Amino acid sequence: MKKSKKIVLIIIALIVVGLAFIGGRAYAKYMSRVTGQGTADIASWSFKVNESEEKLQTISLKSTIDNTKILKNKIAPGTNGKFEIKLDTTEAEVGVNYLIRFENETQKPTNLKFTYNGVIYNNLTDLGIALNGTINANDENKVRTIQIDWNWEYQTGNSANEIATSDMIDTQDAKRIRNYTFDVIVSGTQVNPQA
Repeated sequence: MKKSKKIVLIIIALIVVGLAFIGGRAYAKYMSRVTGQGTADIASWSFKVNESEEKLQTISLKSTIDNTKILKNKIAPGTNGKFEIKLDTTEAEVGVNYLIRFENETQKPTNLKFTYNGVIYNNLTDLGIALNGTINANDENKVRTIQIDWNWEYQTGNSANEIATSDMIDTQDAKRIRNYTFDVIVSGTQVNPQA
């Protein structure tokens, strides 16, 4: 009997070890852990105006004139020209809302007008509102060149009285104005992805 007790004890011990092994595997299976990483690439930002990071430029219309009948770098009735504002978001990976403002305007000739996209503007405030826009992140062309034409008509008005009045205004402006300049401020803001 002693031998059979030993065999029974060995069998019980083997069963216990076997159950521990099976239970251990089941335990490990239910308690297994999978690890991973959270990652996100950050979209880059780049907004350039006229090839540089600067946001403020002074534009002098006398440097944009194309007329050989007037002393170089002078404007007068009958002159016109154009200037451009180039916006570049090529390196940005987000959409950009751009806002163009004109400040520090000095000595504007009364009859001088601006034209953008075929619309004539009497002042820079209204012109600035028309220039604002968006360059989306997935736009094929992420460079905008905004051309603004200016014109100081030789004669302004439709009737003889209007022309005479405008001629007097032009003459007064020519006596008091020496240099017409203004600052252009261009700012870019990321488009809100939730909007």
